[in-house]
Amino acid sequence: MDHSTAVQEISAQVAGFYDRQQPFRIYHGSSHSTRPSNRSQSTTVSTEKLTHIIEIDSSRCTAIVEPNVPMDALVAATKEQGLVPLVVPEFPGITTGGAFSGTSGESTSFREGYFDHSINWVELVLGNGKVVKAYNDQVEGFDVEDKRADLFWGAASSFGTLGVVTLMEVRLTKAKPLVELKYYVSSGMKDAVRLFRQLGDDPQTEFLDGIVFSPNKFVVCAGRQVEDERKPPSVKLQQFTRRQDDWFYLHVDRVTSEVCDQNDFHKPHAVDYIPLTDYLFRYDRGGFWVARYAFKYFRVPFNFVTRWLLDRFMYTQVMYHALQVSGMGRHYIVQDVGVPMAAAAEFMDWVKDPENFGNYPIWLCPLRKGGVSALEEPSIDVLQKPQLLNFGIWGPAASKDQAEFIAQNKRIEKKVHGLKGERFYYAMAFLTEDEFWAIHNKPEYDALRAKYHAQHLPTLYDKVRVHPEELPGTHRGEFENGWKGVVKRALWDVWPFCGLYGVYKAWRGGDYMLQKTKEKRKTD
Repeated sequence: MDHSTAVQEISAQVAGFYDRQQPFRIYHGSSHSTRPSNRSQSTTVSTEKLTHIIEIDSSRCTAIVEPNVPMDALVAATKEQGLVPLVVPEFPGITTGGAFSGTSGESTSFREGYFDHSINWVELVLGNGKVVKAYNDQVEGFDVEDKRADLFWGAASSFGTLGVVTLMEVRLTKAKPLVELKYYVSSGMKDAVRLFRQLGDDPQTEFLDGIVFSPNKFVVCAGRQVEDERKPPSVKLQQFTRRQDDWFYLHVDRVTSEVCDQNDFHKPHAVDYIPLTDYLFRYDRGGFWVARYAFKYFRVPFNFVTRWLLDRFMYTQVMYHALQVSGMGRHYIVQDVGVPMAAAAEFMDWVKDPENFGNYPIWLCPLRKGGVSALEEPSIDVLQKPQLLNFGIWGPAASKDQAEFIAQNKRIEKKVHGLKGERFYYAMAFLTEDEFWAIHNKPEYDALRAKYHAQHLPTLYDKVRVHPEELPGTHRGEFENGWKGVVKRALWDVWPFCGLYGVYKAWRGGDYMLQKTKEKRKTD
């Protein structure tokens, strides 16, 4: 099916929902969200078939892609032309549409901003079924009468609440075969922030992120693309995507372990030469380090042999599948939050308290804010926005009690907002509606929804808010009837049944986001 035919079908389906003033949700086959899914076939518009790269223009350094193109496919196709996207989210299964409609940043975001800032235009099906284009007004060269820049920035990070994204143009940059990655060690957040600022000001730095291994060990990773000949002949290539390769964070911890007590943080303590694709998806195996908690849950030794044997289950797409179907998400804090650089040390002191979080490692990633989102206060000058430091805080909750799990997440939300930071809504959010709209620009958002015929769609709050009754309780919602349901009800809370069930379902594959509509048995 060609693109225009597929979009016409989506347009007709959306128009039908609009005529009935019926809300719908968008389905594209997978998700990297930790929120419970409540999609059903009868109230869903599917973009599952929009998986094509339409064009790569090497002269303009752009690619026109459909929203269900995953990052690994996009990187592979653009590399053949000697190019790579400006911002590549760290997991290969993240799609271009998900990265635009959600919030996605990576180690190039200190300079390039979020993924949506690297998009020139998007094609959307509006809430009434009309197909339009919306343009990034911070990019020159588009001679169109109406750029619909308000729609572009409103749709970015709005989770499909202003329409259905069906196509986009992604900006690319020149690709080189290797990344030269240097590791700098400091003993505290203040020094790490100095490093982020110093290295970020260096025009040679293309990639910048960091890992907190302990209260006294901060590693800042700064890289740039280089040609093969830059690597000294005696130095071995470092890879991270093969079964026999180490997980990235374990490798970083090891190569910096001998110098972690030294505080000469102005010069690198180790240097690696990494194939570009291995670098871009370096966190996929092990899901940063979250997969280590699975070893602890199943009481399996954590070593090279067990990681090698279980490698198939150690990729993010498989782990998200297992997390969703097992209901184990209620036991783990999974949040990405951004706080102003000036407040990073204060937040680090707060988050290391075991009552607030207290787990290590923690991911750090500087983020340059760009664009004019409809959800931001209009008084903010985009050119004066401070850079944020993203904290990836992923680990066991302080308690398995559901009320305390919610309270711990809300404490994180409250602290971040108190520091004038922001959190990213792929994860569970427990704000009340008043709390949510107190920090977002509801009047402008509502005006956009009215202008572009989206008032009948779920709001952003509807999409991201997790109600306590939606959380998996002691079991994962209602079980099916029959002997399977009897077995699950009896064994679900007996260790390690629900975990094994999640692994089994992930091993089998298939759909885990879309709830099937049960057909009623016909009677005479």
